Amino acid sequence: RKPYSVVLLDEIEKAHPDTFNILLQVLDEGRLTDNKGRLADFKNTIIIMTSNMGSDIIQERFDTVKDPETAMEGAKIEVLALLKQTVRPEFLNRIDDIIMFTPLSKTDIQKIVGLQLKGVSKMLLKQNIVLDATPEAIAYLAKKGFDPQYGARPVKRVIQREVLNELSKEILAGKITTESVILLDSFDDRLVFRNQENLVE
Repeated sequence: RKPYSVVLLDEIEKAHPDTFNILLQVLDEGRLTDNKGRLADFKNTIIIMTSNMGSDIIQERFDTVKDPETAMEGAKIEVLALLKQTVRPEFLNRIDDIIMFTPLSKTDIQKIVGLQLKGVSKMLLKQNIVLDATPEAIAYLAKKGFDPQYGARPVKRVIQREVLNELSKEILAGKITTESVILLDSFDDRLVFRNQENLVE
């Protein structure tokens, strides 16, 4: 019913050069034969390759140019030139499309924080604890979790350290119990858990 497969090759620029020779055969013939003569058919396969190649160029463009469209056009020209210098033309010619993503903005990071906190809320609901976050708390976590070089990766660690670890301590200490309604807020550049009328640091 669903004949398609998706193969994701993350950070392809770090792959061994022989990998490109193997991929060239896949992209050219749509199949791959191993050294025992077994055949792997890629007829209904979508191959996605990601790369951080030129990420410094993209970030630099978006930091220096205020207009996102101008920054994107300039970065695309430079990144494609770098790609042509790094990857063999016969390999590039077999790729259907090259998509360049813009760096995450602070607004994007805030949305990601909101989504991550929804996951934490669902987990706490199993213990009959309701967690809600103020926009200030979300902005605080987004600021702490925003790293232009690593994108959204640090967000999960910040939520683990600043929210989950601290909540666990408060639950173990008995300051937060089942049936609690916790409001996550930011005050004096730190997170606070408001447990109904109590203020839990």
